[in-house]
Amino acid sequence: MGQKKLIRFEAIKTFGNVLQHPAGMPGRWSSFFEKEQPLTLELACGKGEYSVGLGVMFPERNFLGIDKKGNRLFVGAKKALEIPLHNVGFMRAQIDSIDTYFAPEEVDEIWLTFPDPQLRSSKAKKRLTHPKFLRKYQTFLKKGSLIHLKTDSPVLYTFTKKVIELYGCKLVKCYDDVYGKALEPELLNIKTHYEGLDIAKSGKIFYVQFRLPDEPLPLKDEELKNWVFETETDRGS
Repeated sequence: MGQKKLIRFEAIKTFGNVLQHPAGMPGRWSSFFEKEQPLTLELACGKGEYSVGLGVMFPERNFLGIDKKGNRLFVGAKKALEIPLHNVGFMRAQIDSIDTYFAPEEVDEIWLTFPDPQLRSSKAKKRLTHPKFLRKYQTFLKKGSLIHLKTDSPVLYTFTKKVIELYGCKLVKCYDDVYGKALEPELLNIKTHYEGLDIAKSGKIFYVQFRLPDEPLPLKDEELKNWVFETETDRGS
């Protein structure tokens, strides 16, 4: 491990706005922040640009960026301390375990900003808009809460729209060219480190906003798996 990463790992241990794999947090998140306010999660937040950016825009809300990489969290956490932002915090944790950290209806909103699109069709279950994860989100999201996806991957964008259709979610907004068509420029203009890398080389940024159904998701995972196989194998994924 590089010296820079080691320094950052040690530094975040001293940051009051960072928790690492915390126990006993469900139902107690209001005590982590200065004020009890609606809670938004940025999952797989990387360097936390959206958590910090939204925290500046909406001081009446709390934001928690979550990622498994402590050296990435360091960047956003340090910036939030320097500003300072008392409504922005970070947690180091695996997204696979996200449902163990929150009580029912404790979370008001989720942002997925440039998550790994897991382009291999065999890895589709790792996509953060796969029903495997949506079922986890249902355990702690308030009914009617918004989920936002911002990505440069046409594969993840198309997959997410299919999931919304197949599982009875409500599509609220959908843009296949954020900077050309979006009507919320301030909200969607926050740029992350991974957006700047232009990994997908698609030339566009996609955005989907949707709500989960109130009832449990239908058991259509095999149908989704077959759709992925039929539509994505030609891409060599």
